[in-house]
Amino acid sequence: MGTQTESKLTLSNRFDNITESATLVMAVKARELQAKGVNVIKLNLGEPDFPTPQYIQDAAKEAIDEGKYFSYPPVPGYPELRQAIADKLDRENNLSYKAENIVVSAGAKHSVANVMLSILNPGDEVIVFSPYWVSYTDQIHLAGGTPVILSGSIENDFKVTPEELRAAITPNTKAILFSSPCNPTGTVFTKEELRGIADEVVKHDNIYIVSDEIYEYINFGGKHFSIAQFDDVKDRTVVVNGFSKGFAMTGWRIGYVAAPLHLAKACTKIQGQVTSGINTITQRACIAALKGDSASVIEEMRTAYLRRRDLLKSMLDEIEGVKTNLPQGAFYIFPDFSAFFGKSFNGEVIKDSSDLCMFFLNEAHVSTVAGAAFGAPNCIRISYAASDEELVQAVKQIKEALNKLS
Repeated sequence: MGTQTESKLTLSNRFDNITESATLVMAVKARELQAKGVNVIKLNLGEPDFPTPQYIQDAAKEAIDEGKYFSYPPVPGYPELRQAIADKLDRENNLSYKAENIVVSAGAKHSVANVMLSILNPGDEVIVFSPYWVSYTDQIHLAGGTPVILSGSIENDFKVTPEELRAAITPNTKAILFSSPCNPTGTVFTKEELRGIADEVVKHDNIYIVSDEIYEYINFGGKHFSIAQFDDVKDRTVVVNGFSKGFAMTGWRIGYVAAPLHLAKACTKIQGQVTSGINTITQRACIAALKGDSASVIEEMRTAYLRRRDLLKSMLDEIEGVKTNLPQGAFYIFPDFSAFFGKSFNGEVIKDSSDLCMFFLNEAHVSTVAGAAFGAPNCIRISYAASDEELVQAVKQIKEALNKLS
């Protein structure tokens, strides 16, 4: 028999510069507990609990039956879909783009990655508004850039101010990156607040704005505003959006960017070497999503999320020590649980939100996500893309678990 020797096979340095997605890690741990027969209430994943609207499903079936969409599609997407997206942006957002400005990718996550790979060189900085979606900083690292975290406080609805942005900009700043409505906080920037951000960026001629608007349709305050609406920054703004949240199409894996032409071409070039074009049947379904009568199904989901937000916030507000703001969009609440840090259970000290999330999973059988992954270590992200009954039971079990801490 041969003897084992130490392998000389190594991995790239970039592997050491990224972390596993915290939301996916918690999903794995929840499934492991479920496999042991434990009933886990899953409030960790950002996934609508509604089915994809039937008319979109029907369009996918029709595309299969037509038998014409089984070949490789164009890398940036079918022309008909790109035009439908451009028409949507004009109709709903008052944003004028041509189909050539649109690049369709495998979800908004893929879209952000394409943008970072297209614009960043080593030493470039990206100002990331915090709390932020878990993959932003890792994607910046993957592209060779450096994330610069700019944190908003819970007292200010987690919003970064223009003055704070001004102080963070350096000669190395290449882009600013944020989401509105925001994952994980539910924060929504108003038109006036976006104008304040634009006023700071326009002072510099070399800074991109990357605006993640994937939760556009889940907005409790009225009309959605994009920072790209301002003419003086539109030619440097990348709008990231998709179908996962508003149309309940997470598993279909499709998103897009609307970008200046030179950047759209760069994203297409990058994508052509990584994935090529996106699933053909999904693309046909998305054409139907944009051209169909979606208003009623979108409103049904938005109304349900709003009711659940109010229910969940009212219950969390009853727990002494928990601090919350009032989310204006998305389907998350991001409470501060730091009052419980330093307490113990069975001799184990709860040091931070990561420990508290594991305590909730193991003792309350509720899965959540620690705020450190979002740039806010005092907080925990709780998704209310779940039934009213699950939310009520989850908070009940969390309360019972917290009462066991000493």
